[in-house]
Amino acid sequence: MAFLSEVNPVQPVAKHKIYKHDKNALIVSVVRCRDLPAKDPNLGSSDPYVKLQLLPDKQHKVKTRVLRKTRNPVYDEDFTFYGINFNQLPSITLHFVVLSFDRYSRDDIIGEVFCALNTVDINQAENQQIALCREIQPRSLKIRSQGRGELLVSLCWQPAANRLTVVVLKARNLPKMDVTGLADPYVKMYLLYNGQRIAKKKTHVKKRTLSPVFNESFVFDIPAGGEGLENVNLEFLLLDWDRVTKNEVIGRLELGGPKCTGSALHHWNEVCNSPRRQIADWHKLRE
Repeated sequence: MAFLSEVNPVQPVAKHKIYKHDKNALIVSVVRCRDLPAKDPNLGSSDPYVKLQLLPDKQHKVKTRVLRKTRNPVYDEDFTFYGINFNQLPSITLHFVVLSFDRYSRDDIIGEVFCALNTVDINQAENQQIALCREIQPRSLKIRSQGRGELLVSLCWQPAANRLTVVVLKARNLPKMDVTGLADPYVKMYLLYNGQRIAKKKTHVKKRTLSPVFNESFVFDIPAGGEGLENVNLEFLLLDWDRVTKNEVIGRLELGGPKCTGSALHHWNEVCNSPRRQIADWHKLRE
């Protein structure tokens, strides 16, 4: 199967889907994409490639070659997935992710397409090609429509030791990050001093959940000679782990610093003014 992009603005392409009963094999041909955005503004172009996996199992993963300096790549690449019974096809969703290669940093995600095979006439699959075209959707849209969830953290300021203890407790109401309706969340934290990141910590990944319980404690050493926590702030990133693409930020939280407002500012002030007390609070995550 494959995707053809004949519609604006952005599309990945799959050309034909063929199922071979004698080999229990599904064949997917990634044909082309059209009108991709320019991820390299200097050249007005991208270096796109397509990753494909079969959901919900995520066991079959393939990718096309990278095509340089184009917004209209033509791949015409066939991928064969063996060990798939014909009766399994209605439960399978093809997940295409279109990316732009970057030599110096993580590749940029252009967008994605989900194609559930129960939405196409799979009875044609054994003896003829099935041409499909889908519009590429920005991955941020699904987060925007669902909200970013909330994070429960606990802080304790120990001025005698110049240490700040952070306990990442749990999160709730996270958006559905994949077709299974779940996510693989984890939290990354940065300690900033005078606006500069000086330390980084992260939790373990919690698989397949929208309500992860972390209960992980971290200790940050605060530089001596400052005015307590006056020049310190914390950044929290809640991310969705993904084996195929780069991990995606679900939401952010900042405690302390000039951008800290509302409940976050109240929590931070309480921690600063109540040393040696572990103080917990829920916070809504922002974009």
